Amino acid sequence: MSKQKGITVVLGTIGVDAHIVGGWILKRALEKEGIKVVYLGASVSQEEFINAAVETDADAIWVSSLYGMGRLECQGLRAKCVEAGLKDIILYAGGMLVASMDLVKDWEKVEKEFEEMGFNRIYRPGTLPAVPIADLKKDLGVTS
Repeated sequence: MSKQKGITVVLGTIGVDAHIVGGWILKRALEKEGIKVVYLGASVSQEEFINAAVETDADAIWVSSLYGMGRLECQGLRAKCVEAGLKDIILYAGGMLVASMDLVKDWEKVEKEFEEMGFNRIYRPGTLPAVPIADLKKDLGVTS
């Protein structure tokens, strides 16, 4: 990691989704690892994620969505990040990102779709926090 600061993550539930339990669990797990979390809560717009990331010099934006419309709420986020000067920010998304259980069963298709939207990684429902935390450290080149 080139920055001589700790890792900072912006975390929240995107769009009109009001689910927060998964975000709270992830927030606590990240903080336990010494990662600074800027927690935005529920019903967060793309612009709020981006503004928080710019203001805090965040390393990553973590988007949660549990109501099945994550694919719609996340469209265009990477382009808006680039426009705001966050070309290299890491984008993660997790939860029930699609409404169709058939797509949840075909997670590779969902992963490809989010990759095409510019997300670095996505996580299926029920993923334990240790997995994305390890991925974040790997993606930032942090060894610990």
